[in-house]
Amino acid sequence: MSTPLKGHTAIVTGAGRGLGRAEALELARLGANVVVNDFGQPGRDGSGEADATPAEQVAQEIRGAGGAAVAHLGDVADHQQAQELVQLAIDTYGRLDILVNNAGILRDRMIFSMTEDEWDSVIRVHLKGHYNTTHFAARHWRDASKAAGAPVYGRIVNTSSEAFLAGSAGQPNYAAAKGGIVGLTTSSALALAKYGVTANVICPRARTRMTEDVFAGFAVPEGERLDPLAPEHVAPLVGYLASPAAANVNGQLLVVHGGMVAVVDRPRVQAKFDTAKDVFTYEELDALLTPHYKDRPPNETFAAAEVLGLKHGQP
Repeated sequence: MSTPLKGHTAIVTGAGRGLGRAEALELARLGANVVVNDFGQPGRDGSGEADATPAEQVAQEIRGAGGAAVAHLGDVADHQQAQELVQLAIDTYGRLDILVNNAGILRDRMIFSMTEDEWDSVIRVHLKGHYNTTHFAARHWRDASKAAGAPVYGRIVNTSSEAFLAGSAGQPNYAAAKGGIVGLTTSSALALAKYGVTANVICPRARTRMTEDVFAGFAVPEGERLDPLAPEHVAPLVGYLASPAAANVNGQLLVVHGGMVAVVDRPRVQAKFDTAKDVFTYEELDALLTPHYKDRPPNETFAAAEVLGLKHGQP
């Protein structure tokens, strides 16, 4: 069995269930020591008491298969607890090489009905949670690189969503957070490349507790065939991006599900209009832009996902 991550240490957040669990198991299978982080709240909206059981069960599963793993019960959206998570990896295994950010919650509501708390809580867990762990991991790698006088080994894999790409009417908070994660990732990729660190972001499509409503209409295949929406379809890409083989993959956005990986290009200019004079007038813009949008339905977006045929909610 190939173990390209042997001797490396990985943190996986939100790893007690679903995608995070599958990713933690895959990184361990590839040889990595894994710090399994999960706050363990039973509600997908972040409700309920924190519980160490989900993280510890995954860590035990890894150890039972001969790997090395330690559980961490902590809220990555809390700055101090995120720092403690990074330090736990370093103290336990003497190094940190890989950070996979996956923790998140859902509090869905239409924009006209959403409360301030529903907005703030989702932005906090997804976007601030990604920032917190990235901040402390990046600081560790920068300091290590400066001390060594050379680049070090660092991999960041962040988790966005097709809700950012294709839109999701009842998830303005979630879509905004996931869009912010893409911006965080590409900025981090540029800032950290000189230290030997790459940062990439995936948009996975998988049947998990977070998506049970979205994929409720898609039946699980009978027999031995793996569900096309199983998280196990996503985990190998995370393992690859965390590996030495992906040294030249940086600042990329990839959609992944059911045996398919799509590399998403940066947005491109669809049309360009120039003013006839120094400054546009209302009348001139009306004459140029109104015909351009005349035959388009009002719910059509600019999303690259539409071009790829990857509409949200379709496997």
